[in-house]
Parts: sequence; C-alpha cells; structure tokens
Amino acid sequence: MKKQLISVMVAASLLTACGGAPKTTAKAEKFDYTVEQFADLQILRYRVPEFENLSLKQKELVYYLTEAALQGRDILFDQNGKYNLRIRRMLEAVYTGYTGDKTAADFKAMEVYLKRVWFSNGIHHHYGCEKFVPGFTPEFFRQALLSVDAATLPLAEGQTVEQLYEEVAPVIFDPKVMPKRVNQAAGEDLVLTSACNYYDGVTQQEAEAFYSAMKDPKDETPVSYGLNSRLVKENGKIQEKVWKVGGLYGAAIGKIVYWLKKAEGVAENPEQKAVIAKLIEFYETGDLKTFDDYAILWVKDLDSRIDFVNGFTESYGDPLGMKASWESLVNFKDLEATRRTEIISSNAQWFEDHSPVEKQFKKEKVKGVSAKVITAAILAGDLYPSTAIGINLPNANWIRSHHGSKSVTIGNITDAYNKAAHGNGFNEEFVYSDAELQLIDKYADTTDELHTDLHECLGHGSGKLLPGVDPDALKAYGSTIEEARADLFGLYYVADPKLVELGLTPSADAYKAQFYTYLMNGLMTQLVRIEPGNNVEEAHMRNRQLIARWVYEKGAADKVVELVKKDGKTYVVINDYEKVRELFGELLAEIQRIKSTGDYDAARELVESYAVKVDPELHAEVLERYKKLNLAPYKGFVNPKYEAVTDADGNITDVKVTYDEGYAEQMLRYSKDYSVLPSVND
Repeated sequence: MKKQLISVMVAASLLTACGGAPKTTAKAEKFDYTVEQFADLQILRYRVPEFENLSLKQKELVYYLTEAALQGRDILFDQNGKYNLRIRRMLEAVYTGYTGDKTAADFKAMEVYLKRVWFSNGIHHHYGCEKFVPGFTPEFFRQALLSVDAATLPLAEGQTVEQLYEEVAPVIFDPKVMPKRVNQAAGEDLVLTSACNYYDGVTQQEAEAFYSAMKDPKDETPVSYGLNSRLVKENGKIQEKVWKVGGLYGAAIGKIVYWLKKAEGVAENPEQKAVIAKLIEFYETGDLKTFDDYAILWVKDLDSRIDFVNGFTESYGDPLGMKASWESLVNFKDLEATRRTEIISSNAQWFEDHSPVEKQFKKEKVKGVSAKVITAAILAGDLYPSTAIGINLPNANWIRSHHGSKSVTIGNITDAYNKAAHGNGFNEEFVYSDAELQLIDKYADTTDELHTDLHECLGHGSGKLLPGVDPDALKAYGSTIEEARADLFGLYYVADPKLVELGLTPSADAYKAQFYTYLMNGLMTQLVRIEPGNNVEEAHMRNRQLIARWVYEKGAADKVVELVKKDGKTYVVINDYEKVRELFGELLAEIQRIKSTGDYDAARELVESYAVKVDPELHAEVLERYKKLNLAPYKGFVNPKYEAVTDADGNITDVKVTYDEGYAEQMLRYSKDYSVLPSVND
C-alpha cells in the first residue's frame, strides 16, 4: 500500500488540453508525448533517456525483465473481474474482425468502450471502480459477435456464440450486475458487493475469520496472509487457491519465470542474482515466507543500477486490503537526479526524531531507508497504462522496521507529464488570485517533487506499530489511513526550515505552493474524477479529502482556510499558512496513533466523517468549470517497444528501443503476444 499517485491539482500543470492545443516542449524536442484522448482519459508516451548508454549486459537484463513484466498482463485482468478476459477477447474479436460499417455510432462507441477496458484492465473504472456504461446497444453487440469468425471468440467447449453472448451481456449492460469493482461503503458486505475476483462464495465475515484464525499475535515476523491467493468456498469448505507455477494463473507465471531465469543469467552482481533466484522460488512454491525472504534480499540490493518490481504487490484492489494485484516496473537509477532523494534519506533519523507524533509511536532507530530517482523502462500490470509517480516497498511492517525499505520517484514519467502539458488554463480557472498563481509558477514543480520524495522516502517508513498490533487491524480503512499518514508527513516537513538548510528548497515560502495546491485539490478539484451523485471511493482520493476537510473544519473558527466566492465561482483561500502546518502536524499525530495502536473505530470515524461524502452543489460547479477546459482528468501511457538484435548464433548484440507504437496497436500486440491464460480461471 505504498504508491504515490498523481492527483488532479498536485499535478495541475500535468493536465493537457486536447484538440487544437499547440505542441510545446514535446514539439521542440521532436518527441510527441501525446498519443490520443477519449472518454476521461489521455494517453501519453514517455522516453527512456540514457538507455543507449547502458552496457550491453545491462540492456540485455532490461530486455529480459521487460519480457517477464509483460507476461503478467492477463493475471491483472482476471483479478479485476472473472469476466474481464472473456469480455476483452470478445471486444477485440469484433474490433479486428467486424466487416460492417466501422463509422457507425455503435461501432465507434464500442471502440471507446474497448479502449477503456484496456486502460482499466477490466470493465470497471481504474480509479473510481464503477462499471463502465456502454454507449452501444446489446443488439449491435450480439449481431457483431455473430458476424465474426467464431474461432476468434472465447467460447467454452460446446458453447455457441449465442450462449456466450447471453452469459456475458448482463455483465456488460445491466447496471445492477457487478456495479463496483471495489466497494468500500460502510455497513455493506464488502466482499459480496465487490466485483473483483479475489473471493468466490465467501462473505466478508467468513474471509476475515479465515485469516484471523491463521494469525499468531505473538509472531513478530508474520507473513502477509492471503497475499497471493483467491479465497473460495467449495463443497462447503473455505480454502485458498494459490497463484503459483502449477497453481492458479500457472500458465502466465510459468512464462514470467522463464524470462526471470534468463535475467538471472545476466544479473549485474551476486546480490541481484540472489534476488531474482528467490523471486523465482516464490513463484514456483507460492510460499509467503519465501516472499518475505525475497523482499529482504531486494531491500538490501542497493548497488545494482537496474532494478525491478515483479509480482503480487499492492492490495488496493481488495476491499479487505489483503490480496495483492499483479504489477511490474523495470527501471534503472537516474544517477544525477538521485542526489535529492539521497539527501532526504540520509537525514531520515532527524525527520523521525522531530516528527510531531508521540514518542512511543516513533522508531528509535530508522533502518535501511534508501531512496532514488529512477527511469522507468517498462510499466506493466497494475502500473499500466496508469502508473504511480512514486513507490515505497516492501509493504510488510516488520520488514520495513528490521531491514528498511526502498523508495523511488519515477523521474521520466513525471517529466512526460510536464512536457505534454502547457497552457491548459487549469490554474487560471481554479486558483484564487495572482499571488497564489505566482507561488505555484515559481515553486510548484520543486515542492511537488519534494512532497513525493518525503511521502515515499520517509512517510511510509516512519513510525511503528506497538507490540502485538495486527498490521491488518484497520481492515478496509487501512489503505486510506496509510496514505494519509505518508501525505501528512510530507506536508508537515515540506514547510520545515530544514529543507532550506539542506538546499532542497530555494525559499522559506516555497512550501506555500504545495499547501495551496494540496488543499485546493482535496477540497475541490479532485472532484472532477467523480461522477455526479457518487461518493469518494479510491483510497488516495479519500486520503486527500480527509486531510483537506479536517484542516478546513478544525481551522474554521479562525478562518485558517476558507472557501470563498468570487464572480460566482468558489475558490480556496489560505489565510494562515503557519496554522495550516500546525493542523497538519496535529492530524499526523492522531493518524500515527491510530496506525500504531490499530484503533479501528477511530479510523472508521475519521474516514467516514471527512473522506467519503461529496458536497453535490460544489461538485456540480467544479465539473462545469472543468468541462469548459476540455481536459482529461486521467492519464496513462503506452510503453516503449524493445527489440533484441541478435547475431547468426542467436546471441544478443544490442537492444533497440522505439517510441512510435500507437495505443490500440500496442494493446492488440500485447493481447496477441502475452496472453496465455484461459478465459476462465478456476
């Protein structure tokens, strides 16, 4: 649960207008960062600077690791919903094989729907989790399926095209069937009402009881129970189906292992070789203790320039916050940009000691905090097409406490956002006055990067659980509380004079840009990502609203932060920046207490009181103002394409990278070359 996702206002300058928007920096550099825009999404591309300067062995390692990354794509589709692979394959068959009028409204609407399914790795929105509403008719889809070659459709043995349509049509077209991928509504059975494919035939109470019975409160090094399995009830018995070679998803995992073994053969050093070997062992056995051993080896490998994440990592997709979605990121260190994060991580103990939280919840000795700026070489699984801009792993609290963590900021992804966006009018529309605009123009890029660094490098690694506290004690509220904790740590310290002393901020006033953009995002502008009438569901969005609304309410008597009207529009005004920092500190102290003690009731009260509900009048206003800007609130990427150059004997002599692949072109290639799972995975 350690991702830093891009937010609407934190990355206001990263939003790009479509249509006739002029190409700016992207054009000047002769690199087109923008690919296309549809629905609420914009597709970008990113460069991989310095790849050509890697050694041949390093390039070969990157190549093998990217192949391993791409082999896991189908796993995530199936994790996100049991019908997703069938639906994707049906849509792709129509998209490529339909001989009717492809300019007709139904076909064009189906094309947009398919592109959204590709983007979200399923039929539910990647961020809001609500099911997509198709713009094409059921009858069109039925006739289109009947018109294409049946051999291209995911038919079960003996199944007709009509039967396949009848089975799948309600999932696509009936709004009452599987309406939410992840449901977080208080008082409901979160397992039964979530469409994700982590549970089958069990209730929330049964799932929680199953894993609670496994845990030993005295175990100081517990495994991450349930991380790599589907929990099912068969013949009245609850059991796990483990994701491993020879188990569930075995066909895809076997391919991942094949490429990891090739990567093992060209590892940069013995430490990295041991990391890869241990990950292979985990995939082959499914043993969670082996996974912890791998995570410890990975944390300790600090000398390798090439690095990667590959596996069942983050638990945002599970309503109970236990089971992990599959993801991969292959990267290498940006040597120049890493200086900033190394300064922060080398002062980790100072930040921990001066935190406003109670002493009993602080770490006496911060261990193994490493941080770097990386260049992404490939994004995959739950990091593709939409990706985090910062990551901190591993997630196990005891490993972080005993062995440390790795924190990364993905430099070339942030750069792509920046290069693709100029002059979109977002700030001018939502920022209160020229004073705030000047602050943002002058300092926002610097403070955005610093907040991400502090969030990832130190925030997630700060504090400690008291002895005997279950890491999963906060249950469904755990992700929101953890992200709020890391965000607050970054917000509190981005205003600290220590950052000026360390040369990380150019001015004692720079932090005000971050405070303003963060509060405006949490109070107002992130609402552009929510459909009218909906509540806030996604953990990062809940975290930001929780912080902003709490500060707004607690400072209301002194008008610390106000929502004011100007020319009929609502704006955020901060009247007392120093008091805002004090409030950030107070909330950080309380949230750390909740985390450290496992205070579920307090977590629920905070989240339900501040993070969930939306002011419908303000929401409608924000949506209307945003609509006029013709922007897409969500961004994602196509990957570079890597090609191994070989000699007559098959030895790799070079690896070439190209950037000209289109969105649909890449998605169809991935579906052709990296799709080995059956359409139904039981």
